[in-house]
Amino acid sequence: MAHTIKFKKQLLTRVRRIKGQAEALEKALEQESECAAVLQQIAAIRGAINGLMAEVLEGHIREHLGADDISPRQRSEDLEEVVRVLHSYLR
Repeated sequence: MAHTIKFKKQLLTRVRRIKGQAEALEKALEQESECAAVLQQIAAIRGAINGLMAEVLEGHIREHLGADDISPRQRSEDLEEVVRVLHSYLR
């Protein structure tokens, strides 16, 4: 079972929390809140996204690269996929 399916409920909870934070940011901008409050909300969203990415990435690495029953070719393909995603994420 894929880790994103196994932990679907927890991941969706995180995503919904991020959605709420983004909505709070939108509201703060619409209400012309102080820039410090806006910056704090942006930092909170960034932290939440980074936490979500770390959780999903860890599960992916453990399940796909740490598995004993995959071929060296499959492990190499999975590794390249992780590297590609990380490069995209860190841009």
